[in-house]
Amino acid sequence: MITNEKTIRVLNDLIQTNHDRIAGYQKAIEEAGDMDLDIKSIFTRMIQESQQNNIELANEVSALGGEPVAGVSLSGKIYRVWMDLKTTFSSSDRQAILDSCEYGEDMALEAYEDALQTNANMTVAQLNLITKQKAGIQLAHNQVRSYRDAHADIRER
Repeated sequence: MITNEKTIRVLNDLIQTNHDRIAGYQKAIEEAGDMDLDIKSIFTRMIQESQQNNIELANEVSALGGEPVAGVSLSGKIYRVWMDLKTTFSSSDRQAILDSCEYGEDMALEAYEDALQTNANMTVAQLNLITKQKAGIQLAHNQVRSYRDAHADIRER
């Protein structure tokens, strides 16, 4: 059972990361303004990705006899970053929003990497799930960075 407890804790940490990611993108959507429909649709897709990630992770936690965590954590790294940057968001500056979102994606990637490096005794299927989800977050990170860089290039002209 100790093995399951450690694995459950790792999986629940990833669920929390996705909850925090959802909260961050919801905040970014609120602050993006009506002119930023393109990034709003991307952020909505990233929210849906995190919701799907959580369904998959929660299924694993339940299969191990654990209880999946719910809601955002006030102490979570990503959530704290998003909320600390609400001052930045208040300006509704597209560049600042994209910078903040990229940083949030960096934190999510770090959480997934930590999960893969943990000494929890996970199955091959669990490791594959985490690897697949991390790849999706890496794609989202790259997309946010591309938008941020393109916007920076436009602003410099």
